[in-house]
Amino acid sequence: MNPDRRTILATGALALAGAATHSVPAEAQISPKPIFSVPATTIPIVGEEGVFPVRRIYCIGRNYAAHAIERGSDPTREPPFFFQKPTDAIQNVAIGAVADHPYPSLTRNYHHEVELVAALKSGGSNISPEQALDHVYGYALGLDMTRRDLQNGMAAEKKPWEIGKSFDHAAVLGPIHPVPKTGHFTKGAISLAVNGTVRQNSDLDKMIWSVAEQIAKLSEAFELKAGDIIYSGTPENVGPVVKGDVLLCKLEGLPDMSIRIV
Repeated sequence: MNPDRRTILATGALALAGAATHSVPAEAQISPKPIFSVPATTIPIVGEEGVFPVRRIYCIGRNYAAHAIERGSDPTREPPFFFQKPTDAIQNVAIGAVADHPYPSLTRNYHHEVELVAALKSGGSNISPEQALDHVYGYALGLDMTRRDLQNGMAAEKKPWEIGKSFDHAAVLGPIHPVPKTGHFTKGAISLAVNGTVRQNSDLDKMIWSVAEQIAKLSEAFELKAGDIIYSGTPENVGPVVKGDVLLCKLEGLPDMSIRIV
């Protein structure tokens, strides 16, 4: 090869290598920056300065036999099924407060569903029921608020009924109580009153699938992780609320939780 040509090729190769090295900005090589910030969803923890960061919200459907029946299902044959709500649907309610809760758009049949909520500190896949409660950080009292007319309408058309369950403020929640302070909830009275009249009144021991079994079943379909919370199902006698109604939720072993529909 001609020596001059060899020199030209070598010089060109070095130039290309240098261009490749400098084609990506140094700051981009370190880490890309978000174009805007998104607020994190957190839940207050009783007795702690820190807060609980929420990763996902899971909910189980028709987990009390009487509620399954009122929803037109046979609880003796139905395996557990789950749905999700967006994390920013959470509305935190402080102990002792009556929080204003906005009546949502698009519905004329807005329903209450009082529930025990479990918050996970760890997770995994294919968790056994015997080990499931080891992953629970604490418990809270919650409301799975539902646009029932939208849920029923979509179900009748065999379409996903997310619009009936997943909307702003749809996951009402009291603060989390760590397990060392409360123990695990396998039984205990749970109720909801509207304007002083009790509507829902049952016991956690009437759940078809326990919290431990729910965690185990969920972990077969999803890898559960710290920050996941699970709404564990509602008793029978769910019903409509209107603007001005005051809801009082009770669960044996936890402080009451209350909201006003506005």
